[in-house]
Order: sequence, then C-alpha cells, then structure tokens
Amino acid sequence: MTILPTLKSLTVAAAILASTSALALAKDVHISVWAGGTGPNDVYRLDAIEIAAQQLQRQAALKGEDLKITVEKKAYSGWDDFKQALTLAAEAKTAPNIVVSGHEDIAPWSQAGLIVPIEDYVDLDSWPLNGIYENLLKIASYNGTVYGIPQDAESRPMFFWKPYMKAIGYSDADLDALPQSVQDGKYTMKNLLEDAKKMQDKGLVQPGYGFYPRTSNGPDYWQFYTSFGGTMEENGKLVFDKAAMTRTYQFFADAVKAGVTKKNHIGMPGDQWWKEVATGKAGIWDGGTWHYARLVNQEGLKDFFGNVIFTLIPAGEGGKANTLTHPLVYLLTAGHDKEDTDIAAQLITIASEPRINALHAVKSAHLGISEAEAEVDFYSADRWTREATERLLPHASAMPNNSDFGTYWNIMWKNLQSSWTGDKTVDAAIGDAESELKSTLGDKIVIR
Repeated sequence: MTILPTLKSLTVAAAILASTSALALAKDVHISVWAGGTGPNDVYRLDAIEIAAQQLQRQAALKGEDLKITVEKKAYSGWDDFKQALTLAAEAKTAPNIVVSGHEDIAPWSQAGLIVPIEDYVDLDSWPLNGIYENLLKIASYNGTVYGIPQDAESRPMFFWKPYMKAIGYSDADLDALPQSVQDGKYTMKNLLEDAKKMQDKGLVQPGYGFYPRTSNGPDYWQFYTSFGGTMEENGKLVFDKAAMTRTYQFFADAVKAGVTKKNHIGMPGDQWWKEVATGKAGIWDGGTWHYARLVNQEGLKDFFGNVIFTLIPAGEGGKANTLTHPLVYLLTAGHDKEDTDIAAQLITIASEPRINALHAVKSAHLGISEAEAEVDFYSADRWTREATERLLPHASAMPNNSDFGTYWNIMWKNLQSSWTGDKTVDAAIGDAESELKSTLGDKIVIR
C-alpha cells in the first residue's frame, strides 16, 4: 500500500528544502535570541542556540557551503522588563529572531501578530522534535497550531525542612513516605498548616515563618486553586469556580490568622526570602524545581537532600494533590526575512536535541523535554532531575493558552492579596472578583 504525504508535510518539507538551498547563498547571518526569567543557572536557554549555530556551520562546511552565523544573546532576569523591551522592539521592527518566554504568551502574541507558527518552519514528525513529550507540545500550541518548541519543563513542589519535621515527631520512615502520602491525599493542606504551627509552637521557627510561600504573583498560586478543586479552563472557556476559589482564598487567610504566614509577606525582598529558606529560617514553603539549583549553587545549601524533602502540592478540600508545569518555549518572531527565520528554526531544532537540552536541565534544575533526554546518562545520573521527573511531572497541569487568561489572572491575584492582608473578607473578595470577571470577560468565562 502506498502512503501519500499530506499537504502539510509537503509544505513543511518544501520549507526545509528551501531553507537548505538558502544556505548555499548565505554568508553572514545574524540571529538574535532573548530570554526572559533567565539568571546565572539558565544560560543554556541562550547558549544552546549558539551551540546549535556551531553545529549548523560545520554541517554547511561539509557540504561545501559558506555559512557564518553570529548569535546575539540577551538575558532578562525579570519578566516585566523583558516583555516591555520585546513590545518596544516589535513596534520598532527590531524584535529578536527568537524569544524564550512562558507558554501563556502564545495566545496573545499570536493574535497580535508578534510570532509566527513554528510548525510552518520545522518538521515535527522528525527527530528530535518527534520525541518531545506530547503534553508539552500541546502546551506550546494555540487553536490547534504549534507555535513554540518547549525549551524546558518544570514543576512546582512543596518543600519541607526535614530537621524541623523530625523535631515535631516525624521519623525518617515517615518522611520517606511523605511524598506518597501527599500523592494519595492522606497528607493534606490542613495537615500542612498544623505542622507549620507545631514548628512555631516548639520555637523552631519564628512566628510567620511556618509556611513561607512565594512572595509575589506567579503561576504557583493557580496550583493551590487546583488543589482545592478548581478548574482554569473547560471546553475552550475560562472557568471561575467560586467554591474552589473561596477555599483557596480562605486557606491563605487561615494561614495568616494562625500566625504561620505573615500578613505583609507579599512584596518582601526576594533575596531575603531565598536566604531564609536556604538557612532553615522557614519550615515549609512552595517553589519550583529550579529552586534546587539556586539553593545549592548560590545560597550555599550543600546538603539539600539531608535538609529538604519535596512533594506535590497537597490536596485541599474538594481537590487533589497536584503540581503546575510552566514550560518556557522557543518562539519565532514575525517581521524577519524568510531565510533568517528558516535558519532560526533550524537552530531551535538542533538546540532541542537531548544532549544539548540536558545541559540546561541539569545546570538549571529544570526537567527534560523528551523521553530520550531522560535516558541521557548525564541527565539520569543527576539525582534531582531524576527524582523530580518521576515524582512530579506525571501529576502536572498547566495554565491555559487563552488570550483572556491574563485578565482572569490579574483579577484572581488582586482579590487573593486583598483577602490575605485582611483588606477584604474572603466572601467580599470573591464577590468583587466575580463582579469584575463578569464585567470584563462576559461570556468568555464560565462562573459556577
């Protein structure tokens, strides 16, 4: 039986053939790549493109082609600065060829014409892209079109300071069993607040340091909503589950009322927070898999596994244990010569090869993007990446790629913060959130 190629595969093949032909004429190509949320442990978000350029140049030389690729790299540690700079560059028609950003930017940026579908420039059915986890590619898509290639994966666990858990009665065997107990729903958010209070009552940590969550807005807070039974999107529509959001707001209000979390915790200096969780001043906190790299490399926590145990986010009433993955993705920006975009796409493809991506995963304590990467010795031999992959990724969900999610997110966060600080009661905060969502999103969100 003869299998005829699809029109789409022929189109992609033609694009790749055209880009290969273009190399014969190319001499000097300038490719710029910007990455947001990128610190000293995340350099391979940019360096991988440079490694890929060296590989592509060598391949061209063996084919008798004259190709020189100059890669201009720019890292932004903050997200606001990065997005503002990218918006201004796009308006000035000087946007970089490649950007590394969160997957939630795909919907608004594609609608604004800032990015182009990467599936038009790469062959998703060929190695290494055909080995990328299917759920990650789905997260990198919008309206059935693949716009980005996952640059990494991660999850956001709950961390416990082991010496304090022992001091309030947990044995080594209990702690070894804690991740499974959380996964099974036996250890819940209620237990977490109880243990945080016990740590404070025994004088192990100061008041307000029993539960020490993220100090600023971020994706982390959506996994608490999931933990209490909330759904972010269903059948393409955003969902505001009032009961689940009420339980979420109430959890943080209860933490403040119990004295295990500070009323003014939000907005505290990030460097202070890092030093405190790394030195045992906090009992329980939530964070990301990449925290391992900073805690060990920058904050001096050498015996991580001797001091810290990590689990999924425990279940709350009405929900289940979970974690959130927030993959960063390689995106191709619009407005460039086709030849440059073709080459940029080839660099992204090479940078996605398992051994190259594993450099980023291990250095930054992120997780791999493919099964093949998990089999790379360098990756599988690293205890953190191995255990975090097995313990967290199977239970991870992601924020929706919905162009209106940013509006929902801002309203959710503003009212969570107001109920946290006591400026509003939980019921008032929920009521205000509902009213604002109705007035701004209308039938774009389901309120139940």
